[in-house]
Amino acid sequence: MGHIRSILVAVKDPAARTHPGVAKAAQLAQALGAELTLFQAVPSPLALSEDVNSLSQGLTDLDSCTLDYQGDLLERIARRLRRRELRVSVSVQWDHPAYAAIIRAAALARADLIVAEAHPRGHHGAALLRLTDWELVRHSPVPVLLVKRPELYRSPTVLTALDPDHTFGKPLRLDAEILALGSDLTQALHGTLHAVHAYAPVEPRVVSDGSVSASAIAKIQRENEALAVHKLAAAVGEFDIPKANQHVVGRHVPDAIAQVATQSRSALVVMGAVARSGLTHLLIGNTAERLLDLLTCDMLVVKPTPRPQRSERSARFVRPVAVPVVPGA
Repeated sequence: MGHIRSILVAVKDPAARTHPGVAKAAQLAQALGAELTLFQAVPSPLALSEDVNSLSQGLTDLDSCTLDYQGDLLERIARRLRRRELRVSVSVQWDHPAYAAIIRAAALARADLIVAEAHPRGHHGAALLRLTDWELVRHSPVPVLLVKRPELYRSPTVLTALDPDHTFGKPLRLDAEILALGSDLTQALHGTLHAVHAYAPVEPRVVSDGSVSASAIAKIQRENEALAVHKLAAAVGEFDIPKANQHVVGRHVPDAIAQVATQSRSALVVMGAVARSGLTHLLIGNTAERLLDLLTCDMLVVKPTPRPQRSERSARFVRPVAVPVVPGA
């Protein structure tokens, strides 16, 4: 995970009175010395003028009028931010669906972070409803910050949700990338870094077996807790996280993260996600989907950085190419 040098913020409605996503993206850009791009995807022509029916130039001019109008609104926001000596650019595009447009714009801007406002209502069946925030979490290759609170960060508690057990085949490096990004943001915002690890106190089959005594189950729980504490300490080893800020909770993952986020008054939770497809993706995605509703604070989702793949077969079986000899050369 490299340093954040470019941030793209998806603006839902440039004409809105407040823009929490823009405000927080600007705060991060200023703290990190990053460039900022304000982006809006317009899915269809909008009647933005009372005189729109008098336009006789055709759909092309209507489209241009709409893009110009939206661009002007974004430019007004950008001018206010530039007064704070921020480097801000503006982009408006006809594109659909919104999440795909945002990802394409982020790629063009070479953004290291996407900032968007979270969907205000529940995310039950979000993968089926194709909600923009959920689809960004699913498909964006770069980290996505979903803004849920309008207040700016003030010495925030940043909670990193780690998985030292690497369940569901999560890459070993993902925890390190979560910690690196969480640490960068904590330092830039002069906050406090925390970490949480959710674990299973005892396997369900042990409890349901009936042949294991209560004292034996209690012993297993103590051992599993001690092991979880050790794993979390090892995971955060090179980062300066005091023991008091290392949280081990024997609960279902979303509930454990939400519990610690509330107890620690976290302003931001940094968690990981692995890109998957099909039914497996929907099942594993339940953690992120549930947290979108359980968390009252902002949520930053990190994907593992893809490693360049080297084809051993092509490297091993390189066919020699005959180079013609030119007489007199």
